[in-house]
Order: sequence, then C-alpha cells, then structure tokens
Amino acid sequence: MKKFIKDNGVFIAWVVSIFSLTGSLFFSEILKLPPCILCWYQRILMYPLVLIIGVGIVRKDKGLPLYVLPFSILGSAVALFHYLLQRGIIPDSVAPCTQGISCTSKLIEYYGFITIPFMSLVSFVIISLCMIILLRSKSTQ
Repeated sequence: MKKFIKDNGVFIAWVVSIFSLTGSLFFSEILKLPPCILCWYQRILMYPLVLIIGVGIVRKDKGLPLYVLPFSILGSAVALFHYLLQRGIIPDSVAPCTQGISCTSKLIEYYGFITIPFMSLVSFVIISLCMIILLRSKSTQ
C-alpha cells in the first residue's frame, strides 16, 4: 500500500482536492446549502490545494509535501473541530458562528455520522497522509 501511495500519492491528493472543491460548490450552488463560517475556513484551506498540487505535478516538484501539509493539517484541525462541534462533543458556546447559519446544524447527514465537516475531515486527512508518506519516502532515499 505504501508503494502505491508513494507512486500515486500526489495524484490521489490532487483528485481528492478536486472532488472536495466540486463537492463543496455542489452543496452550496446546486443544493443551495449555505456554508457556515467554519465551512468557509475549510474551503479557504482546500481550494488552493487544487492549484498547488496541480502545479507541483506539472513541475514534478519534490518539495510539494512541504507546501501542501500546512494547508492540509490546519484544514484537518478545523474540520475535526467543526465535526466535534456538530456532534455536541464541543459545546455550542465556543462555536465561532455568530451570524448566518449555525456551525452546529447538520444540513446533510448520511448513515447517522457522515456530514459535510466529516467529508472535509476525511479529505484533509487523506491528502495529509499522502503527503506524509511522500515526504518520508523522500527522506529515506
């Protein structure tokens, strides 16, 4: 599995970022679901990854994980915070959403646990893991 990710991790991360971008736009522009403040933060951290990873692929940039990891790790943290807030594990009193839609609202929920922040978290974690594996494989060579 590590060899597969080592050989294809950049492409996996890029495809995940593209699906995340198009998915978030689908939810907001097609389904008309308004994004909350935390959703906007996650978008701010995900959207540039499409371009950063895409340019890194074209340039065959060996340092790509170093550019991607700050976005993906911070995005993972925001998405995890958002998901825990939605689940009620973190109290509503610390929610940054003072105007607009509440960060605790579950506009979409599949199988009782898959929400938009959960999907965002999974995407950021996949991208982070791909980049960490790539970074570690470069350091062992």
